[in-house]
Amino acid sequence: MPRTPVAADTGRIRSSLKAYQVFAYITGVFLLILVVEMGFKYLPLLWNDYGFILELGGTQGFIALVPDIEGTITGFNLSLGITMAHGYCYVGYLITDFLLVQRMRWKITKFLAIALGGVVPLLSFFMESRVTRQVHQTLESLTPKEGAAA
Repeated sequence: MPRTPVAADTGRIRSSLKAYQVFAYITGVFLLILVVEMGFKYLPLLWNDYGFILELGGTQGFIALVPDIEGTITGFNLSLGITMAHGYCYVGYLITDFLLVQRMRWKITKFLAIALGGVVPLLSFFMESRVTRQVHQTLESLTPKEGAAA
């Protein structure tokens, strides 16, 4: 028999859902940026001996693609910054995912399915939509309808 959340947890579920939604979008956007950045870094390796790194504020200009060769980066390594930002956002995504799964009393497999949204491009947007719909349906079934007998 599936476990259902307690009606008293409705407020906590709503706040967990809101935090999850925020982290799902942020993580999804950073993942898409990371995929583009990885394309710059690794696709040129097919025909060159080096890839490219995004550099911020170096000698090449405000933002530039510089060869991934020792000593060519003179500014901030934006590629590394994007990678780290996605990593930190993904940790927040996992925490909010875990809290939502706990409060909704879902199985651990649901947590793992939602967690994939932060590592598969575009999946976080689809998972966010699906999870939000499921949470709202569950919350509607928990709240008493107006005009119902007391």
